[in-house]
Amino acid sequence: MKRMISPKDARLKQNQIKSNKKDKKGREELEVRNVPQASSALFFAYNTQLGPPFYVIVDTNFINFSIQNKLDVFQSMMDCLYAKCIPCITDCVMGELEKLGPKFRVALRIAKDPRFERLPCMHKAQVLYCGNM
Repeated sequence: MKRMISPKDARLKQNQIKSNKKDKKGREELEVRNVPQASSALFFAYNTQLGPPFYVIVDTNFINFSIQNKLDVFQSMMDCLYAKCIPCITDCVMGELEKLGPKFRVALRIAKDPRFERLPCMHKAQVLYCGNM
């Protein structure tokens, strides 16, 4: 059984002409706007409360990606932010890593490092991970 082309198919000439007209209208609207590039150094000029040492909340994915990419968590944070960083990990993230089992034991060992600051969670005990709320 042969299939028929839908009348709204983009391969038909009539529909190509219609889509080209829509694209031209969209391009004209995009070309009108011109926003000057602001310096990234001004971020700290407006946000005077930010300053080293930075406290970074770390979750399971962050630790797993650092292991996959063979990056040291502490050194990579310092390289990224150009300042002293204190990684913080919540109790529910530790619970999630423990629950994931032996596949994530390397991540659990990294998370149990004494350089990580532990943060208690203030939610109900039945929720395993804050991200699931």
